[in-house]
Amino acid sequence: MRQKGLGLIILALMLGMLLASLDQTIVSTALPTIVSDLGGLEQLSWVVTGYMLASTVSTPLWGKLGDQYGRKKLFITAIIIFLLGSALCGLSRNMGELIGFRSIQGLGGGGLMVLAQAIVGDVVSARERGRYQGFFGAVFAVSSIVGPLLGGLFVDHLSWHWVFYVNLPLGAIALGVIAAALPGDDTRTSHRIDYAGVVLLGGATSCLVLITTWGGTTYPWASPVIAGLALGAAALVAAWVAVERRAAEPVLPLGLFRVRAFAMSSVVGFVVGFAMFGALTYLPLFLQVVHGVSPTLSGVYLLPMMAGMLTMSIVSGLVISKSGRYRFLPITGTAVATAGLFLLSGLSERSSLLTMGGYLLVLGVGLGMTMQVLVIVVQNAVDFKDLGVATSGATFFRSIGGSFGVATLGAVFTGTLNGDLREVLARARLPAGFDPSRIQRDPTVIQRLPPALAGQFLHVYADAIATVFRVAAPVMFGAFALSWFIPQARLRETTKAADLGEGLGATSAERSSLEEVERGLMRLADADLRRGYYERLGALAGLSGLAPQAVWVLARLNGKGWVGAGELAECAKVSRAHGRPHVDRLVDEGLVERSEDGERLRLTPKGDRAALGLVRCSREGLSRLVADWGPDPQLTRLVDRIAPELLGAYADRPR
Repeated sequence: MRQKGLGLIILALMLGMLLASLDQTIVSTALPTIVSDLGGLEQLSWVVTGYMLASTVSTPLWGKLGDQYGRKKLFITAIIIFLLGSALCGLSRNMGELIGFRSIQGLGGGGLMVLAQAIVGDVVSARERGRYQGFFGAVFAVSSIVGPLLGGLFVDHLSWHWVFYVNLPLGAIALGVIAAALPGDDTRTSHRIDYAGVVLLGGATSCLVLITTWGGTTYPWASPVIAGLALGAAALVAAWVAVERRAAEPVLPLGLFRVRAFAMSSVVGFVVGFAMFGALTYLPLFLQVVHGVSPTLSGVYLLPMMAGMLTMSIVSGLVISKSGRYRFLPITGTAVATAGLFLLSGLSERSSLLTMGGYLLVLGVGLGMTMQVLVIVVQNAVDFKDLGVATSGATFFRSIGGSFGVATLGAVFTGTLNGDLREVLARARLPAGFDPSRIQRDPTVIQRLPPALAGQFLHVYADAIATVFRVAAPVMFGAFALSWFIPQARLRETTKAADLGEGLGATSAERSSLEEVERGLMRLADADLRRGYYERLGALAGLSGLAPQAVWVLARLNGKGWVGAGELAECAKVSRAHGRPHVDRLVDEGLVERSEDGERLRLTPKGDRAALGLVRCSREGLSRLVADWGPDPQLTRLVDRIAPELLGAYADRPR
């Protein structure tokens, strides 16, 4: 594929993924304004939960359907669903409509995140894949940081509707480029898709989230509605277990839960998602209602948390790569996160914003030390056959934890707020004609009350939000206790190349075990090829007398027949005069021959043998990187395919 066309496709894929990942966090700073406009404070959590549940549960379907029916068609379908959901969200007239349309948007968003990463493997050469994987990881990191800030900017300078409308022109651009420039994929992989498992798991999760949302607030805990949901959840879980035992390709194999590292990491990941998305959802409400800051500034005040997460995710990855040790990080991280939540539980209407920023930094540092590591722990513990589903399972539990966190903490917030409001209203003297129910429908009216009365209501909101963190802190402490049961094992080579983006994002791609190993292998190879690789490769292949540039030319000509000298120079981005001495040396050694007019080059039989020696040495190096997964025919074929593809690329040409 031509580089220009490839660049457009990659930008379109990144744009699609950016939109989907942004919509996990961009609404957080807009929620107080949305509630003021649409009402329904008690339903606030479902604006976030609806999107996350739909995107998380649909992830396995998008990945397997893309393999089976073609990723281009499915990606276009995902964009259309996402744009339809975005448009309807912006047109919502009440909270119920917004929640329903957010679920549609989340369904498309899950497809965007899954298929964008899968398509990269179809259009990018093996040699370039590691670099582009890094770009997509950066998209997750950027969206995690700028999402709340962008949400605030749209609310302040346009309206909350534009939090959703902004997706339309950007998504339309991505749709146009993909439809016009992305070639069709004729490769098909047949799957026995576990539709029943996805539906049952999604249904059970939804019932449990509804219980945590409605129990003790909308309905008493002993009410028929809550009891019915509990029975429904139990029946759906039992049916799901029965289905997974018989499924050819289960969405989450039950045997994984017998692996201690997977079970403990899943629980810890669940709690991490619980704390992260709970904080992101309710802190903007604290800032905008209690402190009266603008939506934009509320996004700015969340930056310490996001910066702490990103920084420590990077640092944790480097520490693990260098030392091979990882067990201490989730232990320390959950301890620090517990301290951060405990500090946040002391917030009041008199707390300074600088103090709150410090507390958020502590929380972000703790989450960052934990999130990146959990995927590595799981990948390092399971067998090769389970690698793909275990990786997606680890991020699945973090996503579900986020859904439960927003819903559960929302119920805590609403219950505390209602109780405190009743106490204040019982003793307060309200202005004539003032409807007390407006305080819940539109918290901004508090600012228009007499100062003494407004202070009482601000204390109520501050106390309700502090209670959210008082509940979250012991939950995180439970994760700290469980993290001690995560075992330490020797770190596999390809596991060292973990993806920062998946450490931060709420939804992972749905990849096979082979694709997971290839992903790590490409990242390792990308780093190795940039550090004097051809000098080392030439020495290993018995060509130490040749300059690295000549070894690169030899690898570039391998298997290509006659190649134009100008084409070779263009590939290396040098003039023909600059490259001529290295070609002359190869000709003198009898490894390369020129055509009669001197315009074309090809390998001689001796050169063919030397080039095959380079490929053999490359293959042996790659084989060592995957050896700790044990012998497997799939890995052997992977190494055989990749070894020749990695050599002679522009990206690693010796300078």
